[in-house]
Amino acid sequence: MNARPNHAEPLVLFMPSGKRGRFPKGTTVLDAARQLGVYVESVCGGRATCGRCQIEVQEGHFAKHQISSSKQNISPPGSTEARYAEKRELPPGRRLSCSATIEGDLVIDVPQDAVINAQVVRKDADTRVIERYPAVQLCYVEVEQPDMHKPLGDLDRLKEQLRKEWGYKRLAVDFHLLSDVQNILRQENWAVTAAIHHDDEDDTAHVIALWPGLKNEAYGLACDIGSTTIAMHLVSLLSGRVVASAGAPNPQIRFGEDLMSRVSYVMMNPDGRQAMTRAVQQEVSRLIERVAVEGGVNRTDILDAVFVANPIMHHLFLGIDPTELGGAPFALAVSGAVKTRASDLRLGLNRGARLYMLPCIAGHVGADAAAVTLSEGPDRQDEMMLIVDVGTNAEIVLGNRHRVVAASSPTGPAFEGAEISSGQRAAPGAIERVRIDRETLEPRFRVIGSELWSDDPGFAEAVAETGVTGICGSGIIEAIAEMYLCGIISEDGVVDGALAARTPRIESQGRTFAYLLHEGEPRITVTQNDVRAIQLAKAALYAGIKLLMEKQEVETVDSIRFAGAFGTFIDPMYAMVLGLIPDCELEKVSAVGNAAGTGARMALLNRNHRRGIEATVRRIEKIETALEPKFQEHFVHAMALPNKVDPFPKLSLQVQLPPRKVLAEGGAEAPRRRSREKRIARRRQ
Repeated sequence: MNARPNHAEPLVLFMPSGKRGRFPKGTTVLDAARQLGVYVESVCGGRATCGRCQIEVQEGHFAKHQISSSKQNISPPGSTEARYAEKRELPPGRRLSCSATIEGDLVIDVPQDAVINAQVVRKDADTRVIERYPAVQLCYVEVEQPDMHKPLGDLDRLKEQLRKEWGYKRLAVDFHLLSDVQNILRQENWAVTAAIHHDDEDDTAHVIALWPGLKNEAYGLACDIGSTTIAMHLVSLLSGRVVASAGAPNPQIRFGEDLMSRVSYVMMNPDGRQAMTRAVQQEVSRLIERVAVEGGVNRTDILDAVFVANPIMHHLFLGIDPTELGGAPFALAVSGAVKTRASDLRLGLNRGARLYMLPCIAGHVGADAAAVTLSEGPDRQDEMMLIVDVGTNAEIVLGNRHRVVAASSPTGPAFEGAEISSGQRAAPGAIERVRIDRETLEPRFRVIGSELWSDDPGFAEAVAETGVTGICGSGIIEAIAEMYLCGIISEDGVVDGALAARTPRIESQGRTFAYLLHEGEPRITVTQNDVRAIQLAKAALYAGIKLLMEKQEVETVDSIRFAGAFGTFIDPMYAMVLGLIPDCELEKVSAVGNAAGTGARMALLNRNHRRGIEATVRRIEKIETALEPKFQEHFVHAMALPNKVDPFPKLSLQVQLPPRKVLAEGGAEAPRRRSREKRIARRRQ
């Protein structure tokens, strides 16, 4: 645009970005978009052959923006658009921005659901559009042929043409292309498509791949490496469409169920780090093959990849020894964003493909928590938002646009079914929902793989193939919360043995009692030790949350987001009854699924999101629970259901909490029990 705009020039507003500017008549819409930083895809460089740059003109008076827009204010379709419409499909009302010129005030919509672009990646929980501005761009050019009188080399003429047509000022070419560039240039009469990686405006752009003629598609990966599972999405870089998705168990489980056990394995085995790095990289490569086959994509067409993970998975995936994360001061080898070549990790993508890992927030708050923060945006909110990613090591983020704090809390593997007598991972046959009759104390439940409850007709037939195999994390949470609401356990978590006279469901197990949930094969009970394991896990999580609330000087939170696969299946009411999370209006508590994966897709599709989360992470304040003296106090209070001292008035409006009933466990006195809980709290820090 001109340095001093002429206000007689047409005003152009681009939606949904809201960016606007004035341009001389005759300026192509594509040029206007580029000058404003609005991302409109164009592979062919304005030759009207790729069809990626489709736009729509909105008609009417837009009072909010003080602009009147009309299709009369854009040039009529010319011969190039007509030729494209004949060869391919151009939906009614759509124009090619490389051919259409500005003739008056316009409101331009960059359609996110264009037929050629298929669907755009959207955040799972809402309709927010992820604006595309990827780090890899496809650029079609026609290179000047060699001339005896102009001794410039073929590669240098290619670079010059890319500078001239696409505006790259600093341009380098990956070494692996040098031996092939002459052959590629001559295959289609000096017409080629170059893939250019340009992650940061201040960095040199790199030609990372080259094809003869016009190439109209490229792909990227977004991957969340969790301690239990790995989730991967194959995404079109040009449209944002999720082409295929896949998941698999993290093979490192065989080295240790939780993170600290894997660190211990590295410390105790000379080749432990190499073995775990090799295992996770090979599994990631297998997942790449799965999504590529499912999406009908050649692996060499995958040019960019974004990975997120907790700090220990982050280090092991990159081949870094995680030993320093096993104890204070929990030092990360690298905390900032990692940028490298995918070939460095032997992922089997295009030779020039790049890899980006989001920054870690702190020693036990990783790139996955950063991705969740990017996805949910507490730093973009006025209200106080709590984000909880429940796992063997829960990651907690609390804040608003003024301040964000974060912590990790050692919950252990109980929520994933470990340490529970009949516990198992979420799989077909596992009990995932539980209800207990308040009068008879008879249970009914649902298992994964069937929508029927256990007292519904046809339940036995519906689960005949899988059977009832155990109880998973969401099931044990509901079972214990229901036991509390029914009075089977006290607020201190003690199973009331006196109820054995009322129902055979209460069984004696030595000095303690258990509740019989399923009388069959296998026999599934909720034991006193099961209740204790869940209490310890939830108390650790709640204590971490309380520390963050104190740092923020708030007594309540406005909204709560459960992230992660496990959080998706937690019923907010039962989580609150258990005291897993603080009191909050239930309609403000929601599951956001794999928000870490969503954040990874955002970083894949828009490099501005990378710069944004890098800046946000630098501002987040990390609270180290191990150094906080009040952690033990909060932990002991949080052992009670829902909490010994914190009120839950909003929850009480939704469900009738039982009157307080304190029972002695196995004859032990309460002071001795509290002393034991304090010792456990110190160990869990």
